[in-house]
Amino acid sequence: MADPTGKVLVVDDDRFVRMALTEALKSWGYDVVEADTVASARKAFEDEEPAIVLLDIDLPDGSGLDVLSDIKAQSPETIAVMITGNVDVENTVTALRRGAHDFIGKPVRVEELRVTLRNASETRTLRREVKQVRGESKRKFNFSEIIGESEAMHKAMELARRVASSDVNSILLNGETGTGKDLFARAIHYASERADAPYLAINCAALPANLIESELFGYEKGAFTDAKSKKEGLFEQAYGGTIFLDEIGEMDVSLQAKLLRVLEEATFRRVGGLKDIKLDARIIAASNRNLKQESENGNFRLDLYFRLSIIQVDIPPLRDRGNDVILLAKHYIERANLKRRGVALRGLSPEVERLFKHYSWTGNVRELRNVIERASILEDGDTVTAAHMPADMLAMNGGKGAGSTSGFNLPSDGVSLESVEFELAKQAIERTHGNLTRAAKLLHISRDQLRYKLRKAGYESELAEQ
Repeated sequence: MADPTGKVLVVDDDRFVRMALTEALKSWGYDVVEADTVASARKAFEDEEPAIVLLDIDLPDGSGLDVLSDIKAQSPETIAVMITGNVDVENTVTALRRGAHDFIGKPVRVEELRVTLRNASETRTLRREVKQVRGESKRKFNFSEIIGESEAMHKAMELARRVASSDVNSILLNGETGTGKDLFARAIHYASERADAPYLAINCAALPANLIESELFGYEKGAFTDAKSKKEGLFEQAYGGTIFLDEIGEMDVSLQAKLLRVLEEATFRRVGGLKDIKLDARIIAASNRNLKQESENGNFRLDLYFRLSIIQVDIPPLRDRGNDVILLAKHYIERANLKRRGVALRGLSPEVERLFKHYSWTGNVRELRNVIERASILEDGDTVTAAHMPADMLAMNGGKGAGSTSGFNLPSDGVSLESVEFELAKQAIERTHGNLTRAAKLLHISRDQLRYKLRKAGYESELAEQ
């Protein structure tokens, strides 16, 4: 079916060819404009702005290939179909490189032309849709949409902006779970010259090593039992764009070696393939681990760490971002109100604001978002109150709501610091049901430090099975 709003420019110096093409096009519902020279084709294109151009290569005053170059320079979305009586390999290659959609030989077969135009119209529609989606993504995923006014966030975003506009091809984002590494990755992509090319992401912790390898590199038909046909991997699909490797610290060591080779040589091979394929994509890797420390412990390749961390952007945890927690809470309240029934939430109570500012936020921004979503469901009034905060949040505040900035008060006659540490350690172990790793995380110390304090306090019975 023809595009009912499509206008086609027919460029051919043969009057009878133009007449035949025009008659067929009008019967399919197209508006038609004609030209017979390079000069008249350029003028008609500027005046009429056609969606599709049928363009003869051999014209009296020059080559249709030059007209093609002008058309694509002015309007990359315009579909150009080349027509010629002499199908020449060199001309065909040149035309396709300059942006021609297809090539048709003379005499033109009407049915072939109709199929070509239908495909051209569908291609143009698809390009418009892709452009619209990318435009929406640019608006949604840009640095101005990342909420934060703290000095720590300003430093992180300033570095990320500078990296985005550079030509560096590997970037490492480091930050705890829930800090927004994915938002930073997208913002870097859409602020870069690669913004109009694909942005593809993969979570290295979500797939086993063999599947990650297939997803990244693709595979050839017959490479393994289920490889019924060739598949392009992310490294091919993202040509000219960006690949986001989330949780790269979870990647199998053997695959790390292959990734390092790809980054060093800028080429790769599909699984089961023999041909080198050029890599043209920026790699943004992210981890919630200290990869340098992991490298020293033998869990991550040190050479890959150095290759990835040419530029490292450290994204601060929410507990180090000061008043940003309140700004983010208000943002999530606005989002929650879009789905909330009844009275809208106006904000946080003073008690909750104090609680938010002193809470450790081990889940960072993601945890805050969930807390606000929970409150929007449970609150009856127009204010988020401590009554509907999670139990563990209130417990960390000493069970007193948010009225105090501390979970305990110093007795007038003093107290043994060791006994306080011992009591807090006991509470942490009880709350985590004996899991020393999680208990140590609650106390913001290492697991070994916690074991030392417990052993020093004579808590050997609790350590016997840990």
